[in-house]
Amino acid sequence: MAKKLVIKVTAGADAPERCSQAFTVAAVAVASGVDVSLWLTGESSWFSLPGRAAEFELPHAAPLPDLIESILAAGRITLCTQCAARREITEKDVIEGVRIAGAQMFVQEALADDTQALVY
Repeated sequence: MAKKLVIKVTAGADAPERCSQAFTVAAVAVASGVDVSLWLTGESSWFSLPGRAAEFELPHAAPLPDLIESILAAGRITLCTQCAARREITEKDVIEGVRIAGAQMFVQEALADDTQALVY
């Protein structure tokens, strides 16, 4: 059975290096054939919206829209339910392929067999 990786990213433009690291690790893991679930929480929640990732800039880092595209191609991106509600983001607002789910689902994924969880 393949190893799974659950990544929770809590940082956005407020901590660009930490944010970029989370998306980069997720994209590299997906490209390596790992089953990846990336969770957007806190300030990273904004990247669930179309066009928001294009506004993110970090020198010497892969463009965030490219990383999101590669993660969605073979992995999952989930927006935290409470984080979405606090920002008035609904399912009709998010990028196609992004789901909204809560802490129960995160815990279920993070505690599954053969799963490694990382928080950025």
